[in-house]
Amino acid sequence: MTTEHAMTEPKPIAQREQSPTQTHEVKRVAPETPLRDLMEGDARREIRVHEHGLMALVDVMPRLAPEGQTADQAIVQAARVSYGAGTKKVNEDRGLIRYLLRHRHTTPFEMVEFKFHIAMPIFIARQWIRHRTANVNEYSARYSIVHDRFYRPAREGVRKQSATNRQGGEESFNLADPAQAKTADEYLAYLDEVEALYAKYQQLNEAGVSRELARIGLPVSVYTEWYWKCDLHNILRFLSLRIDAHAQQEIRDFASAMLQLIEPIVPLTVEAWRDYELESVRLTRLEIEAIRSIRQGGDAELATDNKRERAEWAAKRESLGL
Repeated sequence: MTTEHAMTEPKPIAQREQSPTQTHEVKRVAPETPLRDLMEGDARREIRVHEHGLMALVDVMPRLAPEGQTADQAIVQAARVSYGAGTKKVNEDRGLIRYLLRHRHTTPFEMVEFKFHIAMPIFIARQWIRHRTANVNEYSARYSIVHDRFYRPAREGVRKQSATNRQGGEESFNLADPAQAKTADEYLAYLDEVEALYAKYQQLNEAGVSRELARIGLPVSVYTEWYWKCDLHNILRFLSLRIDAHAQQEIRDFASAMLQLIEPIVPLTVEAWRDYELESVRLTRLEIEAIRSIRQGGDAELATDNKRERAEWAAKRESLGL
């Protein structure tokens, strides 16, 4: 006996049912007072650093602020959100900002952001990228040809290795001394040699070597560039470290340019930061005890055998006039 099976048409593949997009009413709120552009209509503000370097401010958030106020207002607004509207008087805003910085209440300062376009030597970029709190997009030498731009110090700017700091230089070579002048000239000749490799880099690119491989023979004195966006709290931390006298001179030059660009936009914050961070002196427990010992006829010596701590304390004593 033959059994016939009924043939049925295959069902069409069910399409995934999509949830309808919910539409919300958008209420547009006009500003209570007229607003001004904190960059005054500028597309960017640029400072040249060294021969080929660039520090350019391209945007700030907030971009608009009430007439007569700066981006400091956004910090005050964030700090006072717990109990309503902020103050109306600039002197009260100044007092609050100073209190926040003095007591290290840092979150409100994260409400202000700056975006920069920066061109710097690779050796500076590698120091810079250690500050891991920014958003960074760098020029790619895999996709694009590296420009023929190299950093080189002036002859009088060639520095000696520090005798006390393994990662830093100190005073420049004395060019009046023939032996020291010879060393400085040899260093500059060395830079001439490594910069001459750029012609070989171009030749290999034209011969078909991939850009990602051709680039690896270039020195760290060649320039790169990136867009760098960071909130104000972490910018101030960056500046504290990179304007410091112990930082390498070249990155200090970039940090100083950055500070010059942000100060008109957050003047109250920069004023407080100078007072409580940049131009202040922090004391350790041992240093406080040494100061107290002066009142008891002591010599203010630090109770430690650590040579670096003692040297740092000597520098602080000099700055404090002790």
